[in-house]
Amino acid sequence: MKEAIFKGKEIYKLIPQRPPIVMVDKFYGIEGNQSFSGLTLAADNIFCQEGVFQEPGIIEHIAQSAAARIGYIYHQQDEPVPLGFIGSVDKLKIHVLPEVGNELSTVITVVQELFDITLISAQTTMGDTVVAECKMKIFLKKE
Repeated sequence: MKEAIFKGKEIYKLIPQRPPIVMVDKFYGIEGNQSFSGLTLAADNIFCQEGVFQEPGIIEHIAQSAAARIGYIYHQQDEPVPLGFIGSVDKLKIHVLPEVGNELSTVITVVQELFDITLISAQTTMGDTVVAECKMKIFLKKE
């Protein structure tokens, strides 16, 4: 991946979550219908148990990666970032639980957008290893 355009605390401009629930620490941008984000797994992450990142954390990372995409679009338009809610998670496959210290990279692909509902496909990797993949339906709550 290229250089992150938002990283560390800058990510707060794109997502509504705050510590200890922040599961994205890098956003690389959008190309076409795809966006790119990342997370370095820290030992103090609330979804890590005995040095291993657990399933709920992976799902939350994917959801926040999708949120960062929306947040980036709204940030570019100088509009308030809307809240998003997971409507459904389908075809979830978790292939491996990553250990602390690893870097997760997630590609969000927009499958369909209709009004305030977005259907995405996600793939999270750790180097060349696929960690997880799923489809997710996200509802936006606009002001």
